[in-house]
Amino acid sequence: MMNSKLVAIAILVLTSAAAAQPVPPDNKPDATLRSTPETVVWGYFAADIPAALRIKSGQTVRVDTVSHGGVNTGVDPVTFFSRHGVAAGEVLKDAIDIYEKVSRPRGASAHILSGPIYVEEAEPGDMLEVRILALDYRVPYGVNSSNRGTGVLSELLSAPAQKVIRLDTARNVALFSPEIEVPLQPFMGIMAVAPSRDSWLISSRPPSRWGGNMDFNKLTVGATLYLPVFHKGAQFFTGDSHAVQADGEINGTAIEASLTGTFQFIVHKGAGSAMNWPRAEDANYYYAMGMDLDLDVAMKQAAQETVNFLRERKGLSAADAYSLASIAVDFRVAEAVDAVQMVYGAIPKKIFKSNPDYWRK
Repeated sequence: MMNSKLVAIAILVLTSAAAAQPVPPDNKPDATLRSTPETVVWGYFAADIPAALRIKSGQTVRVDTVSHGGVNTGVDPVTFFSRHGVAAGEVLKDAIDIYEKVSRPRGASAHILSGPIYVEEAEPGDMLEVRILALDYRVPYGVNSSNRGTGVLSELLSAPAQKVIRLDTARNVALFSPEIEVPLQPFMGIMAVAPSRDSWLISSRPPSRWGGNMDFNKLTVGATLYLPVFHKGAQFFTGDSHAVQADGEINGTAIEASLTGTFQFIVHKGAGSAMNWPRAEDANYYYAMGMDLDLDVAMKQAAQETVNFLRERKGLSAADAYSLASIAVDFRVAEAVDAVQMVYGAIPKKIFKSNPDYWRK
């Protein structure tokens, strides 16, 4: 069990730090990280990857990402997308270059990840705050894929099913069919720091304490993610960009679409040592998370994190925190398809008479 004083410190940081750093005017970045064969890795995390970019705490970075959708199909991206009505000129050159020049090690997953971004002040035991300032579409389409043996209904299909879906970004909808339009809500499926384990290669598929493939659709524009730091520089990765995804992601993918994200990175000294799992918030909710191979265990962890938050932040007794979590907090499955499954509790800020100022109104 974590020391209660450390837990209190970490939760206090979570609920009060967001307003401590100003947001850059017009989200103007201090640096840009392009997605090139030299600045991406394919399907894994590691702590010994040379930094793709070095920044200081408080700085803002514009990060290009390339979705693996249409790149990991066994044929080159131009061939794949042409079969689905996408002209060669609409295929990202970055995707073509990465397909041709970047290797995917044995044991790695499908995701193409930009990074790592090295934050100069970050050290083990710190917490990295990641503010999501903007998410922009790089292409007007995305891919949803499934297959036999994948997703929640692993026996439903007998062959691969790949669907390229056009995006009407002006109207903010995905054109699923002539009769179905789905509102867009872009987010990064993967945001992570270098993992705590010393193994040289960790697959990007299962999420864990370092974040990773959480597929948490609330991490859209205006949200904040908090990650514990395990290595000097934190070494932040992002990718697996999505145009929209429902809770659960039951067939194994969302609308996988290449995005450019603008993020602000802020280091909180010593605040990561008490963190069991990543945390998040936006203008309306605090989010407590739990992750495990067993969905029931993930649920218990999310419930415990929620109770901890309510006890330490609001001074509730264990019984009252448990009661309030049952009355006012929704618990949902963020994803159930990446081996390690993620459950989150959404704690509404409106139930409290007072809340710390948040950076985005």
